[in-house]
Amino acid sequence: MQVYAGTIDVENKSDNSPLTQADLAAHRIIEAGLKLLTPDIPVLSEESADIPYPTRSQWQRYWLVDPLDGTREFIKRNGEFTVNIALIEGSKATVGVVYAPAMDLLYYADENGAYKQQDGHAAVAIKARELNPEDITIAGSRSHADARLQQFVENIEKKLSPVKLIPMGSSLKICMVAEGAADLYPRLGLTSEWDTAAAQCVLERAGGSLQDTQGEPLLYNCKESLLNPEFFAGGATTHDWRQYLQ
Repeated sequence: MQVYAGTIDVENKSDNSPLTQADLAAHRIIEAGLKLLTPDIPVLSEESADIPYPTRSQWQRYWLVDPLDGTREFIKRNGEFTVNIALIEGSKATVGVVYAPAMDLLYYADENGAYKQQDGHAAVAIKARELNPEDITIAGSRSHADARLQQFVENIEKKLSPVKLIPMGSSLKICMVAEGAADLYPRLGLTSEWDTAAAQCVLERAGGSLQDTQGEPLLYNCKESLLNPEFFAGGATTHDWRQYLQ
């Protein structure tokens, strides 16, 4: 937040995604804090993602961290960026924390359920909502919207009803589905495992699901690449969203 309020220095990584000094500072603070809290649990962060797969494939439990999700939103100073921290056990996130510092907005989940806390008030339990085919709200990427998303929305509108599309940055889109503010977040493009793990935990504990286009839940640390397939983050009603991709 000190960087956010001051001068933001931006450089581009090898994949042309932006990197700021806040990404690196948050990475260092979170990694140090987690190692102090749980010295025996390794940490995989977006800013330390060069750990070889033969090494991390041996991990049964580890922290998966995105120190600043939504760097483009951070640079724009629209507040829609988050810190994502997940505890991965086996191949699934069992604890997830998503915090939006500029909004003082926190989502978290564990075996007891999913919760939302804002502005220091008491945490409240959240639940994903049932689908009403006549009243559909979709959370869409603010910085990555494209023609495929527009076609997807048009296909839904042809078969079901008009769609309310809410642009939003970072993993807040998944959390919107978790708290019942949206029915779906379709990600028709690439993300990395640290982008989704914490929010997937929140969504699943809230009664929703996050599945790839084959209908399988996203799993973690199961392959050498840290890229996710395209996916649908949906609410409490099982619905085949793949049919609207055609």
